[in-house]
Amino acid sequence: MSITKESELVGMKEVSEAVGTTLKLMREYAKIGMSTKELDEYGGDILKRYGAKSAPFETYGFPGYTCISVNNEAAHGVPSENKILKDGDLINIDVSAELNGFWSDNGGSFVLGNDIHNHKPLVETSKAILKKAIETIKGGVKISEIGYLIETEAKKSGFKVIKNLAGHGVGRSLHEAPENILNYRVKRNNERFKKNTTVAIETFISTNSTVAVELHDGWTLVGNKGGYVTQHEQTILVTDKQPVILTAANEIWN
Repeated sequence: MSITKESELVGMKEVSEAVGTTLKLMREYAKIGMSTKELDEYGGDILKRYGAKSAPFETYGFPGYTCISVNNEAAHGVPSENKILKDGDLINIDVSAELNGFWSDNGGSFVLGNDIHNHKPLVETSKAILKKAIETIKGGVKISEIGYLIETEAKKSGFKVIKNLAGHGVGRSLHEAPENILNYRVKRNNERFKKNTTVAIETFISTNSTVAVELHDGWTLVGNKGGYVTQHEQTILVTDKQPVILTAANEIWN
């Protein structure tokens, strides 16, 4: 959305604080032996305390308050009592919500317990690339150039990007223009970031796959060639200098 008055910025800051804090607390709450359903309900309770509503539930009727993807799940993992977290699991939590007519989105991947499967390099690469991408964004920068940066940095570290998942505009709804802030460059896309707009920037960094495909549950996405995928996401306010990271409460870079 385009921020045109102070009250809109305040609204975006409030909902971003809610989703950022929820993500941070869920990451800290996750324990070996816990079901993803329990973790999701914990996150749902935090959102309710803020007076916020789960965006995927409100928008798509998603069967959970948050998306929790484990190991080979790339995105949109459905919380379940039967999915029990284990030592060394690669976990992604994506939290988005609506509060007082404003929407915000953020996510992060992490390793639970000991890194016995060596997922940390993938996680750290994703985090570093997101940081570098966001630091490059300002009004007038081509969206395609950010995609080029993300894919180039991933390749330098020996990884790939998922090409059919993307960042997006956010603010008055969960997804709005610009619709596809991709993790690779589309040369014909001359669209540019606009000052005073709010967007969700996401990295989708993978070991093997370049496309996410949907499972039979109608929600969960996995890589087309297997392997693992990490995602990190912040909602930001684009300026003519450094962006304002609205969801900084998630502390995903700490």
